[in-house]
Amino acid sequence: MAITILGDKEFEKVPSIKNKVLRVNLNENIYGTFAEIGAGQETVRHFFRAGGASGTIAKAMSAYDKDFSDAIYGVEDDGRYVTEKRLKKMLSHEMRLIEDRISRYKHPNKIFFTYANTVATIDFAKKFKGHGWVGIKFQITPEGEFNEIILHVRFHENDARLQQLTLGTLGVNLIYGAFYKHDNPKHLLKYLYDHIDKDQIEIDTINFSGPQFEGVDNRLMSLQLVKNGMTEAVMFDPSGNNILPAAILYKKNVLALRGSFRPVTKVNMDMYEKSLAMFLEANRVNEKKTEVIFEITLSNLRAEGEIDEEDFMARARLLCSLGQTVMISNFKEYYKVVEYFSNFTKERMGLVMGVNNLIDVFDAGYYRHLSGGILEAFGKLFFKDLKVYLYPMKDPKTGELTTSKNLKVHPRMKELYKFFKYNGKVVDIENYDPTISGIFSREVLRMIHDGEEGWEDLLPEGIAEMIKSREQFGYEGIAYDQQK
Repeated sequence: MAITILGDKEFEKVPSIKNKVLRVNLNENIYGTFAEIGAGQETVRHFFRAGGASGTIAKAMSAYDKDFSDAIYGVEDDGRYVTEKRLKKMLSHEMRLIEDRISRYKHPNKIFFTYANTVATIDFAKKFKGHGWVGIKFQITPEGEFNEIILHVRFHENDARLQQLTLGTLGVNLIYGAFYKHDNPKHLLKYLYDHIDKDQIEIDTINFSGPQFEGVDNRLMSLQLVKNGMTEAVMFDPSGNNILPAAILYKKNVLALRGSFRPVTKVNMDMYEKSLAMFLEANRVNEKKTEVIFEITLSNLRAEGEIDEEDFMARARLLCSLGQTVMISNFKEYYKVVEYFSNFTKERMGLVMGVNNLIDVFDAGYYRHLSGGILEAFGKLFFKDLKVYLYPMKDPKTGELTTSKNLKVHPRMKELYKFFKYNGKVVDIENYDPTISGIFSREVLRMIHDGEEGWEDLLPEGIAEMIKSREQFGYEGIAYDQQK
């Protein structure tokens, strides 16, 4: 028997937090538990205060003591408590208790849920602002399969009490969204910030799972986080799972390649392979502690002023198929990329660039918004042992090769460029493949659009087949083949 949990037109406008809670509490079928660790029981507090909670809350608990927490949920191998693994254990454990203790015979129409969070708020020294994992496991119909929404947050407020209040509001928005907005995950994502300013809290990872979200691509949800200004950057692994940047970058050496990758070409992969080899040869760089990140900036995802989500998905899938980790960011300038990585690691960093990208970096107009101009930007970009690995460019008309030795920047920037060049901050990728140096993504894209032959040979193995099978980047399938 399916239970309808939508309705009540007065709730269709953006409701207050109290009205959201009341709508859940007054639904006789929604029933579950709250398990909150680390910032008080701020979410369930809303449900108790609004009234009608006896029909909604089976149990509310907070295992603050680590020994009690371990006795309930088990001991973690790494000894950490604010982790996704811990949150999933909490959700699974609490849901098992509901199913074991609440009789389906007695309550045939109940829709079960478990809300949980494990967080660390700002420390007394105010050096670490805090973060946490928040999630809900829930049903849409009685005895139906369970769905999950799990997200990671970073606090930006400088007061623990304010962080607690913000977390409580976010928790209400998540529970309300799970039951009343689950049919549109993109909207659900936006509604998480109802009555919350984006300067208060950042959501940098979210994953939807379960039968209700079978059609949801979590990489696309990552894009929504950046697109909506909820975070500056998100990452996902080759399997398409959103991953926590802090987890993958913590104390790692980082080599980053920025590009449009529209589509990824043999040149892109040559840049990656040759720069990585040079990076690993450098002192203090351990391959097992090195992460390579392919970064796509939001500015490269726009089409006629709007983000072309299908275009993004095409690029992401191709990079993932090559076994790469992908980052999507709001960063226009390179120094912001370095600043972002520096939040998670103090180890060595490398940026891989083409000649045109490096010329842009030395354009003073690029930094007019900074009070210190280009010097401020370069202080952040080259603040430690970061190196730029420069891939040479071959002029298709003259055949002239541009490297760091003959690269031309604005006359006013010439001496500044020499300073970084002579101090080893800019190094040439020397073992590049000269037979492919004239390949450009924009030219490959034009060939695909125009139905011109030979573009397949300009891409890494297997990429052309994927583009054809999915009809990406303007490839028109059968009609295209017949034209040839």
